[in-house]
Amino acid sequence: MCLMCLLGDVSETSRRRTTTIRNRIKCCLLNHSRRRRKQQHIRCFHHHSRPYQVSFKSVTMISSSFLRLVLLLCLVSSSFSTASLSNSTVADQTLRPQEELQKLKLIRQELQKINKPAVKTIQSSDGDTIDCVLSHQQPAFDHPLLLGQRPMDPPELPKGYIKEEESYEDSQLWSLSGEFCPKGTIPIRRTTEQDMLRASSVRRFGRKIRRVRRDSTSNGHEHAVGYVSGRQYYGAKASINVWSPRVSSQHEFSLSQIWVIAGSFTHDLNTIEAGWQISPELYGDTYPRFFTYWTSDAYRSTGCYNLLCSGFVQTNRRIAIGAAISPRSSYRGGQFDISLLIWKDPKHGHWWLQFGSGTLVGYWPAFLFTHLKQHGSMVQFGGEIVNNRPGGSHTSTQMGSGHFAGEGFGKASYFRNLQVVDWDNTLLPVSNLKILADHPNCYDIRGGTNRVWGNYFYYGGPGKNPRCP
Repeated sequence: MCLMCLLGDVSETSRRRTTTIRNRIKCCLLNHSRRRRKQQHIRCFHHHSRPYQVSFKSVTMISSSFLRLVLLLCLVSSSFSTASLSNSTVADQTLRPQEELQKLKLIRQELQKINKPAVKTIQSSDGDTIDCVLSHQQPAFDHPLLLGQRPMDPPELPKGYIKEEESYEDSQLWSLSGEFCPKGTIPIRRTTEQDMLRASSVRRFGRKIRRVRRDSTSNGHEHAVGYVSGRQYYGAKASINVWSPRVSSQHEFSLSQIWVIAGSFTHDLNTIEAGWQISPELYGDTYPRFFTYWTSDAYRSTGCYNLLCSGFVQTNRRIAIGAAISPRSSYRGGQFDISLLIWKDPKHGHWWLQFGSGTLVGYWPAFLFTHLKQHGSMVQFGGEIVNNRPGGSHTSTQMGSGHFAGEGFGKASYFRNLQVVDWDNTLLPVSNLKILADHPNCYDIRGGTNRVWGNYFYYGGPGKNPRCP
């Protein structure tokens, strides 16, 4: 077994430790390749053995990344070894490096904060585990200003709100079985060790990478958005077409969302965000998922996705933030969208979120923010992707449907019925909508107005193509 080869004699000196581990990995690979040929047994365990003079192509052609993967798997396996081994200082240094132990410790501490005791557990067909948690025990109530409190009662809806004819509030994969959380609880997607291990940093898990300004792409973020500014905004509403765009790598994402923004883009940016996203790093798959986000300091140290920190207070027991959306749109096929409304409660000042037709999801408490305690100064609608420039060229991660705006309905992704909430809690059509595409040869946007869709736009694109090298 590979694990036995790697464990060997835990009393070897630190001077030979690195060489010995390397040789043991080679030994494991040789034993595996020779097992069927029943060749002479190779002694892997003797700590005085000289370094192997390996000439086998099957070993010499092994990449260093694969060797590291083998070693990592064995290190994880070794954490479940006997008590005597775990108590050995040499074993800790050799098989469980201090930084790995510290990372595992941090992960377990964070999981204890995020995952709360469940009254009921529901297994989703996409592999998610949904925990039904008492509403007053959700992560938001770990915040010092919310300790001992319970969720607020629903506020008054904005004047001029018209209920959508179609409702997709139950169209999440976890709920298709017909199971829901009992009254007094909320559904929370369980976070796993695997989720946190995919993150670039445990401390940054569940957070966006800091951006310098809205239209900056220096850190790989690219946008195609419509936006309004120059007034005081107390909310926004839109219907967002849902697709499953291709995301090229684990550390990239593609999303479509509404932003309510205040402050400067350099250091004190306040944002409230909601929409759908595909993020293999955050969720471990490529399903489009309903998400929320917030920050009060330009993504530096405050805020997070969904319920991954103390912030958003969920009040609904039938919507799981972070869960996969179903159905999704298809090229030249059925088109599906979700309606989202964000607005500021005139009485208490909290920012509420509604999903679908009259389904309140919850709210962002006003004390989370500085500028957004009063109002927003900009509203954005549109798409965003991360471009890590694999191989030095533009990513092929798609935005929206993966097709350019000019292809129109059934092919390009859209936002429709764009509205904002005015100072007197009234929904109004957006006026003076401006559109912006950071790299129009990669992702573009085209706006319009009609009697059925009101203010709308198509947006998106394929990323890398002959005009976007």
